[in-house]
Amino acid sequence: MASGLLALLDDVAALVKVSAASLDDVPTQVAKTTGKVSGIVIDDTAVTPKYVVGLDPSRELSIIYQIAKKSLINKIIFLAPAALLLGFFAPWAITPILMLGGAFLCFEGYEKVHSMFSKHHDDGHEAKEVKVTTPEELEKERVTSAVRTDLILSSEIIAITYSTVADKPLVTQIAVLFSVAVFITAAVYGFVGLVVKADDIGLHMAQEKFHPQTRRIGRGIVKFMPHFLSILGYVGTAAMLWVGAEIIAHGIPVLGHSLEAMEHSLASIPALAWLAKAVVCAIGGLILGFVIEKIVTFTRRFFKSTGKSAKA
Repeated sequence: MASGLLALLDDVAALVKVSAASLDDVPTQVAKTTGKVSGIVIDDTAVTPKYVVGLDPSRELSIIYQIAKKSLINKIIFLAPAALLLGFFAPWAITPILMLGGAFLCFEGYEKVHSMFSKHHDDGHEAKEVKVTTPEELEKERVTSAVRTDLILSSEIIAITYSTVADKPLVTQIAVLFSVAVFITAAVYGFVGLVVKADDIGLHMAQEKFHPQTRRIGRGIVKFMPHFLSILGYVGTAAMLWVGAEIIAHGIPVLGHSLEAMEHSLASIPALAWLAKAVVCAIGGLILGFVIEKIVTFTRRFFKSTGKSAKA
């Protein structure tokens, strides 16, 4: 009896030691993963501010909080457990799911680019019927749209995170997934909150009660923020195309090896290697997004015409 109890205690002690050793590795794995998902983080950070443009400034932080809360819930409650289950039961499914997400990002990115150029050709056309939307409905639509896009980006983040710790003990996998989810969500939406309220900070600094230099800086912030938000929007669109195409390329060995070969050929100039890969991926993503948009448009028209024929 005593020997059995001692053996059980030895097993518990050994398990605690293994768990402690695994947890010691968590910060390293989190840092490693954060570097791998940096492109997606840039995308998420650049895309989100647009969802509060044109809304009541007093509601900006509330909207960002709603998006951040749902993003964190999606990561921790749904995506991380799904990644663990898929990794255990169907590891082969992770890459196709990542590629589908990448295709969606390319599609969204192409639509944004298309809207940037097509809006200039709409001048002079007959005005279309405008849907009347209340501020509350508009806010709800913006939050829903932001969470939908974030869900794709979060899925990519969680999937990539899992891939870096797939060969680690279960305790490490869970700890890293949880840590990355919390850290990246806090970092992205903390920065987004700062960006959308920067003009208010500038206005506060520009008050007469402050030093002239402080007021000058405040006025500079107010003048600069509209341009910064515009640039951030372009960066976000480019990042969607770049990240989406890169995810797909890594799922197709030939394309993945070609990207790696290009990077190796420019390894002596790291900045140029990164820029070249980003540009190539962005162009590829734009082309793929164009193809997907045509397929989606054709499919919608086909089913629409089929439905009309059935009714006739």
